[in-house]
Amino acid sequence: MTFRYDFAPTPFGDALAVFSDDGLVRFDLSESDDPSVPWLLEEVSGRLRSVPEPDPGAADELTELLDEYFAGLPVRFDEHLTLDWRLSDGFARTALQAISTIEWGQTLSYGEVAMLAGRPGAARAVGTACRLTPFSIVVPVHRVVRWDGTPGQYGAHPERKRFLLDLEAHG
Repeated sequence: MTFRYDFAPTPFGDALAVFSDDGLVRFDLSESDDPSVPWLLEEVSGRLRSVPEPDPGAADELTELLDEYFAGLPVRFDEHLTLDWRLSDGFARTALQAISTIEWGQTLSYGEVAMLAGRPGAARAVGTACRLTPFSIVVPVHRVVRWDGTPGQYGAHPERKRFLLDLEAHG
């Protein structure tokens, strides 16, 4: 199995896109002003047990989809890209796959996703799956909100979640 990476621009800065022979394995919005810092690759390399090679242009299709998404078009990334789920397993994967079915402009609570994923009462586990998703934006964890409809967190950047929800509400 080979792994390669590229960067894709977003309104939040460049994001790391890692691909395997089977598809997109990770899409990571950086918590840093410089997404090319080595720790991004070190973290994913450790999880993959392989160091991805640079592959300029590998994220071109993803970049086109992101451009459409951020222009306000209702893009379903999983209809255009093959996702390689190797960095997610168990209930986290089940929850993320359930989240993938939430339509553009819609939201579900953590508890509703837990029910959809077959584990009522596992709202906290859904929150953990959202926090650890290997597919920022591509799997729309931003569409999962608190029970009272308030957005909640999005990593260290709740303003990004608000931006994405507003984009979809007005797109």
